Amino acid sequence: MMATPIASSITISFLFCVSFFSLLCSSKNGYALDGGERKTMQSHFHTFQVNSLLPVSVCSPSIKDKRKERTVSLKVVHKYGPCSHLRPEKASAPPTLTEILTRDQSRVNSIQSRLRQNSLEKDSSSNSKAATTIPAKSGIPIGSFNYIVTVGLGTPKKQLSLVFDTGSTFVWTQCKPCIVFCHKQKQPIFDPSHSTTYKNITCTSRQCSQLSSSTSTTPSCSTNTCVYGIGYLDGSTSQGFFASETLTLTPSDVFPNFLFGCGENNKGVFAGEAGLIGLGRSRLSLVSQISSKYGNYFSYCLPSTPSYTGSLTFGNGGRSSAGSSLQFTPLLSKSQDPTAYYVDIIGIKVGGKTLSISQSVFKTPGSVIDSGAVITRLPAAAYDALKTAFRQHMTQYRMAKPVSGFDTCYRVKKNTTLKIPSISFEFGGNIEVAIDYSGILIADSSNACLAFLGNSNSSDLVIFGNTQQKTLDVVYDVAGGKLGFGHRGCS
Repeated sequence: MMATPIASSITISFLFCVSFFSLLCSSKNGYALDGGERKTMQSHFHTFQVNSLLPVSVCSPSIKDKRKERTVSLKVVHKYGPCSHLRPEKASAPPTLTEILTRDQSRVNSIQSRLRQNSLEKDSSSNSKAATTIPAKSGIPIGSFNYIVTVGLGTPKKQLSLVFDTGSTFVWTQCKPCIVFCHKQKQPIFDPSHSTTYKNITCTSRQCSQLSSSTSTTPSCSTNTCVYGIGYLDGSTSQGFFASETLTLTPSDVFPNFLFGCGENNKGVFAGEAGLIGLGRSRLSLVSQISSKYGNYFSYCLPSTPSYTGSLTFGNGGRSSAGSSLQFTPLLSKSQDPTAYYVDIIGIKVGGKTLSISQSVFKTPGSVIDSGAVITRLPAAAYDALKTAFRQHMTQYRMAKPVSGFDTCYRVKKNTTLKIPSISFEFGGNIEVAIDYSGILIADSSNACLAFLGNSNSSDLVIFGNTQQKTLDVVYDVAGGKLGFGHRGCS
């Protein structure tokens, strides 16, 4: 599946300075601006070249290492970038804007579908075969996974690259033998027969009964072995044995008896990864299963482009919500989907000015933060106000024809210098989160488009996507019931 500093004031710290000459010539309402006004006006814009939004062929590690005591941190890479070993040997061109949006739409559809359902579709039938019926539309997101981490599984450990996802609550990987089908992955498929710590979970166990809440599918049974099945709205599926194994995050962070799905029949929109790590609210998510050591506390930073690395960190390292580097908004609980991370979005600013949007526009459908959705989806009224204000600041640039679903696009070249207005989101708890310029525009070699989209239905969920989270330290204090944002967590 991103922002500059959070500030309670309207000043945004991260910017590229405009020229001294342009400051001297600035005016407001026909009068010359004084020094304070010029500084404020300047802080509400970002000036940069388009090529800073595009990936390059060389991988660069993040300039910041957030690792602290009582934490474990994994390197995060974009699976289509040069930092990913899942990338094809003959590197292809990065996805186009149309391809990005097409891949993202299936995930958004599934999130919206899950909200609408009063209860998740389940298969209550039981059979003795080593398979289970997968609901065609379980409502569990998948779609355009972007970010991966590498962990060790088994004894001796085998390195596996898995997508991490706050919208899912189950951990699974492909396993031998692939009785029906396994999608292609870069690393060798995990073979449980080669591990001394692998164990199948029995059908009568308490752990087997927990599967339904994480997979939205009733488990089945094969020779007293618990069989899981999980299906996604885009048609992707995974089926196999529910098992326990030793999970290794670092040499000093080893977790025996970790519960996961050992998939022997897997199909879907995967691109070399071995499976996925669910970070949602569930007893079977990775966060819950390692909470005895790190608590229900994790954070991540997604890099500004695929050419940089980010991090996924478990544990708070002694952080305090009273610290100046983090600001917190409450995590909300919703009966429609108790596994998702709901937040309260209350407003949007463009160029330092709050848009005229009723808070009920956001409250009626509710809002979630999601690591897997690429583009933030807003209520139509909010998106219309956002794009109108943004366009008013961009009249010096030539607009391009809409690109797929993006309707606010500009013709650019890689060396084009852009000056764009700042955008920040206001959340419950009276905090303001400034979006990094890399989270305001999404670009290819010829177009730069406003990286937001409007929902078609007023009841559709508001989704705060991963593009808008770039470079932020996004902190999930699940036990404390709050979500934090920090300034410049990574490049």
